[in-house]
Amino acid sequence: MRNSNSSDPTLLVLSSLADGEKHGYAIMEDIQRFAGVRLGHGTLYGAITRLEEREWICPVESADERRRPYRLTSAGRHQLQEQLASLEQVVKTGLRRLRHA
Repeated sequence: MRNSNSSDPTLLVLSSLADGEKHGYAIMEDIQRFAGVRLGHGTLYGAITRLEEREWICPVESADERRRPYRLTSAGRHQLQEQLASLEQVVKTGLRRLRHA
């Protein structure tokens, strides 16, 4: 199911940042743990760039210049809630239909 919304890099990064600030490698590791999806560096940082452009995440000032943490913005939190609600409806419908199949 690698092409589903549940493996969309945007959704995964937003979900990872929902519980706090993380730098790129920590985001990648978190996604691997909770979703079983291993994002490549290009995919991860492409998603981070798009999310920053949409102002759904923003960088956080850090003393460690090598690692740049990111955090979810209020617009990003709202977007994540909308995406998850949509997925929840698809899951509920699919499970209900399977019970009747």
